[in-house]
Amino acid sequence: MDADVIVVGASPAGLAASREVSEQGLDVLLLDKQEVLGENTHPANTFFKGMFDRAGESVDDSYVLKNLRGANIVAPSGSYVEVESPAYFLDRPAFDRHYIKKTRDSGVDIATSVEAYNVLKNDDGVSVSTSQGIFDSKLVIISDGINSKLASLCGLSAMKHPDDIGWAMEAEVEGDGIGEPDMFEYFVGSVAPGWKSTYSPCGGDRATLGVYVRRHGRDVSSFFDRWVDKFKRMKGLSNLSIGEVKTGGDPIATIPNQMVADGIMLTGGASGQSGIGYSIHGGKMCGKVAAESIQEVNTSARFLSRYSRMWAKEYRTEYYLGRMALETLRKMDDREIDDMMELFKQENLSFLQGSSLQKALQVSLFMFKRKPSSLLGFSAFLRNR
Repeated sequence: MDADVIVVGASPAGLAASREVSEQGLDVLLLDKQEVLGENTHPANTFFKGMFDRAGESVDDSYVLKNLRGANIVAPSGSYVEVESPAYFLDRPAFDRHYIKKTRDSGVDIATSVEAYNVLKNDDGVSVSTSQGIFDSKLVIISDGINSKLASLCGLSAMKHPDDIGWAMEAEVEGDGIGEPDMFEYFVGSVAPGWKSTYSPCGGDRATLGVYVRRHGRDVSSFFDRWVDKFKRMKGLSNLSIGEVKTGGDPIATIPNQMVADGIMLTGGASGQSGIGYSIHGGKMCGKVAAESIQEVNTSARFLSRYSRMWAKEYRTEYYLGRMALETLRKMDDREIDDMMELFKQENLSFLQGSSLQKALQVSLFMFKRKPSSLLGFSAFLRNR
């Protein structure tokens, strides 16, 4: 065997899974097709502290460009709801390098410039066919991102709703003072159907603008161009310098489906786990069960399904509620969204406490008390479009 466990893909989830296995004294080989890790990064560059808390991670100042108070959720009319929750704008390459070093320091062997072609089961374990030959292991963790080719080749249906990936474009921009505000801004409605357009200040004259769009194909450049034009008008900017545009995908509304097979596990974007913090947590769960399976000499799908149950206990309700909310939002027009958002205008939402389900019920009760007919807005979820 080349390793007890082979991990394919140095995503935040893949790195977390690798560390978790290695820290149990097992041999781990991490393969990635990039020549240099930490340079060609995913566009995601923000997260909320609460997400890292749930993953058991502490925030390191070395990769934080700006601390923020939270986010404003902005309706098409311009009215907004302020959600205070400590948040961070990342230097994403520095963030990736931090976790790559942490993973190497844990004893993981990282091999770059290795493209994985297929995963093959055999009598002794599982092999990975790559551009650099065949690598043998007892178990393989696939963390090669959204629309994982390896997962498909293994016959795994990773997401319940793969057509609902939010395809993204994001770019760093420069303009007078646009990096100074201390809140993210997420705009919903027709500006980015099914999810959001984003304005993330990162200090001084720099920020990032992005769009995350569902059900409109992978090329969302037309939405991005319109969002940049709208942003310039809103902020009164005649000049806005636009840097490199990055693309990617967000599986926020797809719902994880098959996460394991005999000798194979999926984590991160490959399994429909959305968000940096949540993906790291998913990677940790995956690595924990992977290490247990090697120690118990049992890499069957039945044993590995402990990982699926761990994830479901922590996140299933949250993901299903999130999908319902985003599908309702996708099917509402801008006027309906404006009417809904008016209920929360200038409201302090700190009363929301407890689990995701409890918070959802508290929001519904709040809406009913303020305007009973507003609950009819949720009927948009049932529209056939």
